[in-house]
Amino acid sequence: MTGRAGHAYLFSGPKGTGKTTIARIFAKALNCADFSKIFSKNLTISIPCNKCPACLAVNENRSLDLIEIDAASNRGIEDIRNLKESALVAAPGGGYKIFIIDEVHMLTKDAFNALLKILEEPPAHVVFILATTEAHKIPPTVLSRVQKFDFKRLNPGQVFKKLNRVADKEKIRISAEGLRAIALSCDGALRDAEVALSKIQAATPPGRAVSVDEVNEILGLIPSNYFRDFFSFLANGDKPAAIGLIHEVYNAGIDPEHFTKNFIEYLRKLLLGKVSPAVLAASGEEIDAPPPVNVAGQQLVRMLNIFSFAKTEIKTSPVPQLPLELAVMELIPE
Repeated sequence: MTGRAGHAYLFSGPKGTGKTTIARIFAKALNCADFSKIFSKNLTISIPCNKCPACLAVNENRSLDLIEIDAASNRGIEDIRNLKESALVAAPGGGYKIFIIDEVHMLTKDAFNALLKILEEPPAHVVFILATTEAHKIPPTVLSRVQKFDFKRLNPGQVFKKLNRVADKEKIRISAEGLRAIALSCDGALRDAEVALSKIQAATPPGRAVSVDEVNEILGLIPSNYFRDFFSFLANGDKPAAIGLIHEVYNAGIDPEHFTKNFIEYLRKLLLGKVSPAVLAASGEEIDAPPPVNVAGQQLVRMLNIFSFAKTEIKTSPVPQLPLELAVMELIPE
């Protein structure tokens, strides 16, 4: 907190990037009785103490001053009317009454109109924190009455560092390759990565080291060496080996569409690393298991086009692996 609080905020960004978590921390800071102060960029920022009754009530999910609403299941005008009636009542703790509305883009048109009325003339003791993964669905009239903050995906390097700290704190013995596999699989969503790490912890005996192979097996991830080997076979024109790997993947129970999606991402990183290494480095993305074969950028483009088409065909193919086999045939003609 900076000592100044608006009446309405919008936290927007991809899933798993901390919108609801930050909203709860913000709610604690609003009513904290003994917050500490730090100084950053000419601002005095207040940090909740996590010790006062107001903070403890939020931590233990029993705060009457904090009301969380899931707009995905409470999206009608009656739900917003009930919210409005609740907002007119003073906060039991005597401070701010905070409403967190998650997935706010799911509200109906009439519900948004009802919400707009209270945003236009909010009670002094009320703060609204709206959270959404699809800000473009929020009506402009609502957007004009909130302070908008955009949450961005974390890159794999940032996720890896966070997972490493969590693993150390929780005494989870897991290889760096295993943590990196989790980081690469979560698509920038730290929450998903932390959930995956908790699955690893639950599935292995305490104190035993977990290898990357075990991580792949427990989480159903595709080992990165499949993509490296498949690419090498294609680049070298080894049609039998490429077809054989497709069958190996299918017989291992790996969904062909999932495999193709991940292989396309692998090709994209190879192309990006060739065209603009600086952009790849700046994004924090890594080429896991770099191939021993170097190919021209135009060939990578051709592979991307062919396998992107194959991915769309898998859903309707009578034989799931057939589009992949045809893709290999097209890339490596007789």
